[in-house]
Amino acid sequence: MGGIGKTTLAKLLYNEEKVKDHFELMAWVCVFEEFDVFNISKAIFQVVTGKNEDFANLNLLHVAFKEKLSKKRFLLVLDDVWNEDHSKWELLQSHLLVGAHGSKVIVTTRSTKVALVMDSELSYGLDVLSSEDALSLFAQHALGDNKNFHKHPTLKFLGEGIVKKCGRLPLALKALGRVLKTDRNSDAWEKLLKSEVWNIKDARGILPALKLSYYHLHPHLKLLFAYSSLFPKDYVFVKNKLVLVSQGLCIFVPIKVNGEFRSSLLYTMHDLINDLATSVARDFFYRLDGEMNVSKRNENFEKFRHFSLIGPQFGSYENFNELQRAKRLRTFLPLPGGWLDSGHVELLHKLQFLRVLRLIRITEVPQSIVSFGKLINLQHLDISDTPKLNKMPLGIGGLTSLQTLPKVTVKEANGLKISDLKELSDLQGRLSIIGLEKVIDPIQAKDAKLYQKKGLEVLEMEWSDNVFDDSRDETIEYEVLEELRPPPKLKILKILNNIGTRFPSWVGDPTFDHLTELTLSGCRSTHIRVGHLKSLKKLVVESMNEVKTVGFELLAPTNSNLGIAFPSLEVLKFYDMQGWQRWSINSGNKHGTPSSFPRLHEISLISCPQLSQVSIGLIPSLRFLRIEECSEAVLRNMVGLSSSLVELKMVNVIGFTQLHGEDLMYLGEVKHLFIYRCDELRYLWERESEACRSLVSLQILEVRDCKKLVSVAVKINSSLIT
Repeated sequence: MGGIGKTTLAKLLYNEEKVKDHFELMAWVCVFEEFDVFNISKAIFQVVTGKNEDFANLNLLHVAFKEKLSKKRFLLVLDDVWNEDHSKWELLQSHLLVGAHGSKVIVTTRSTKVALVMDSELSYGLDVLSSEDALSLFAQHALGDNKNFHKHPTLKFLGEGIVKKCGRLPLALKALGRVLKTDRNSDAWEKLLKSEVWNIKDARGILPALKLSYYHLHPHLKLLFAYSSLFPKDYVFVKNKLVLVSQGLCIFVPIKVNGEFRSSLLYTMHDLINDLATSVARDFFYRLDGEMNVSKRNENFEKFRHFSLIGPQFGSYENFNELQRAKRLRTFLPLPGGWLDSGHVELLHKLQFLRVLRLIRITEVPQSIVSFGKLINLQHLDISDTPKLNKMPLGIGGLTSLQTLPKVTVKEANGLKISDLKELSDLQGRLSIIGLEKVIDPIQAKDAKLYQKKGLEVLEMEWSDNVFDDSRDETIEYEVLEELRPPPKLKILKILNNIGTRFPSWVGDPTFDHLTELTLSGCRSTHIRVGHLKSLKKLVVESMNEVKTVGFELLAPTNSNLGIAFPSLEVLKFYDMQGWQRWSINSGNKHGTPSSFPRLHEISLISCPQLSQVSIGLIPSLRFLRIEECSEAVLRNMVGLSSSLVELKMVNVIGFTQLHGEDLMYLGEVKHLFIYRCDELRYLWERESEACRSLVSLQILEVRDCKKLVSVAVKINSSLIT
């Protein structure tokens, strides 16, 4: 039975810390209807290695499998398996036998026959929730924090009826609970309870409760929900890519990245919800899975408005030509795993009503898209998944309806000119401009009129990292950057590899009062003042090897009358600063009140080998400190900045032999202490008694790869976890 909680239970087990500690490798793969051994094996390999490699055949993949899994204890979860072919399972199993003794495979399925085919040692059949638990779950989602009806006794009887109609299935209970969350009117609850939808049988097995949750959506959300049918089961959605993430059905669930829930970033959809989306999409939305042979299909292409492609290839040129019967197509969406060759792309201009076009893994955007003047209605050109893109067409500025253009590659001579952006005044969201070293006329940069593109929120400006190119001129690069002033409501700005000896005055201008993140990477300038930015929460400075000193004049307001420097800054990171020697900022006034960094809670200093002098005053709000590939002098100065540290991470600290008593006195609030690859470390501290008195809050102490460590001397507190 779907929606009963099989996947949820498996996830609880998979994310359990004891389970993670027990297995060397872990992988979660969603299988669904088609049990393709090659694709499943490739997915496992990708999860385990983090690499998306192509393999010519199953034998080569098996060799790679053996190399990675050999003698490793692993846990593999195969979610939502339907395969009843024992030979396919035996083939996959042969690849897994190289693992160490104690490796486990967990399978979730709706079929008892699948469990037999998979040779399962133990089988756990889940039942629906008890009446009491089901009512509690429904109340939790319908009434907010309340897990019962004590404050809403008039709704309890209706709630019990809805729970019964839902068959006590968790997925159905959550879906309808969220529908009613903003409506405590008993008439609305009674109307839902007595709906005729409960009595309609669906050939596809769609739960009536899910249908009801769909019917209660606003019309524009129904359209968005139908749009989600273009994506395959278990597709990872990025927030804001689909507005529906935070509204209506709440059909998405947060997923874990590196062991942490990233509920504000990534989501997946339950497969039953995906089935519902497909059923309501009807003839206007079409998702093509696998190989395409449209000439043998009886699809009514003329009705299609939105189309997505999932699969290794799109088929022949002739097949693609067949698709052009969908003359009023609005959306063309190849998804990861799909593929378009140059011949297919050249034909796209014939789909003149396109509003949304995604191109993946191409090296250049074809000239035909702009040459024929037919795609003037194009609003979203998504080329974010094109890591090797090196050329864009002349005349892209003629697509004046464009709102989404995540990146452009400047060629100037026979490709896109920076001035081609002039007429694209409706651009929104993210824009990355690559190849700015090719812009040799600042007037061209001015003509781009970036400051007028008020919908931009994220802007990346990137010059080549080849600083030894003699053709580059530092004066020109300064002037080009000066003319590329962004719109005032920008939220995130990144400037990479500009060799100008200074930054223009707009960098750090307090009128950018919406800017929350700033990254300066590989730039030659040492003159920058960004302490004026009142909304800045994160500052990253990396690979700026000309910087010798970071002082008050570099990071804080030039005029003390402007008030506190960095009033909102929370995260500060310096990385790969090979020439940096001194950091000196007076962060407090004569009364002891912080005049810089009042909210700063995280500092990372990574790969700053020459840094030896640190004098920045106290930072009482500091909670997280990471020192990596820096000297012990830096560590000792930084530890004394705050007595409120809760996490301290030290990695490859040069000259670090032990934590001294004067260091320990600042670590009373530290809960997590990590020491990695400190090759000169011999003892953690001098006296156990002193450590016991100081490290009273310590919960986790982790010491790794410290080759000369003689004694850990962990006799601190019963709360210590090793």
